[in-house]
Amino acid sequence: MQLESEQKNVVIVSGMSGSGKSTALKVFEDMGFFCVDGLPARMAPALIELFFNSSAKDYPGLAMGMDLRQPDFVGQWKEVLLDIQKFSVRPTVIFTDSSNQVLLRRYATTRRPHPLTSGNLGLEGALEREREILEPIRTQADLVIDTSHYSVHDLRRVIQDKWESLSSRSQGMRVHLISFGFKYGAPTEADNVTDLRFLPNPYFDEALRPMSGKDEAIANYVLGSNPGREYLRRLLEFLDFALPLYATEGRYRLTMAFGCTGGRHRSVAVTEAVLAHLRGQGFNVSVEHRHFSLG
Repeated sequence: MQLESEQKNVVIVSGMSGSGKSTALKVFEDMGFFCVDGLPARMAPALIELFFNSSAKDYPGLAMGMDLRQPDFVGQWKEVLLDIQKFSVRPTVIFTDSSNQVLLRRYATTRRPHPLTSGNLGLEGALEREREILEPIRTQADLVIDTSHYSVHDLRRVIQDKWESLSSRSQGMRVHLISFGFKYGAPTEADNVTDLRFLPNPYFDEALRPMSGKDEAIANYVLGSNPGREYLRRLLEFLDFALPLYATEGRYRLTMAFGCTGGRHRSVAVTEAVLAHLRGQGFNVSVEHRHFSLG
């Protein structure tokens, strides 16, 4: 059975227990999606067929929450994705994650049991085991969202922003760019992290300090002359070479992070330059300035 092309808005939300999956699902509910949490993976194809045959016209899409609360979740994953493809649907997979330290603190606060804890396995061991089990799904996800430093309100805003970016672009490998400040911590979801602290720093110029990497004066200061100009040339040349190779290997997404000290000047200027170049080359790319307002 094939579904109408305009009715293929299907989202699967998964991730580490305690990392914000339920919050993510509630965001889609607030956006008008039909949402189901704790769905056994094997029921997903039947739910999709039922949804598009009866309720699709009433909702912008279907969002399903899946996790380790069901037996053999990962074992069913590949089979279920193949079954879903029979409907000519490629679901968007969102994976929420957090550092183990943050997850331990959240569990201590809520006092809820982890689904893998037992008489022989404590919470810390359960988190390590869950991370190992879910790694194949994390690798295939279209979007990985590290919620370690987000409040509930921050997470809602980030999910809405990233979903709008995803849904407005075509299928294919998605490149997500992150600028950040090392003093606030590097993004754990990044596939590649680049340290830009060798570039000239506008922070030490009092006239430039209040500005950001989005301002032309900062971009010129960082990238208008060497070493910044030559670095950017070589970086873009490398990306033009490497990104098609990633896509050929069947990657769903690639997250690249560029960091400076505070995440406001150099990292933002370089990330904006890369964003403009990749969009000009036709890549499916989104951007996040993680510490822009903190630097």
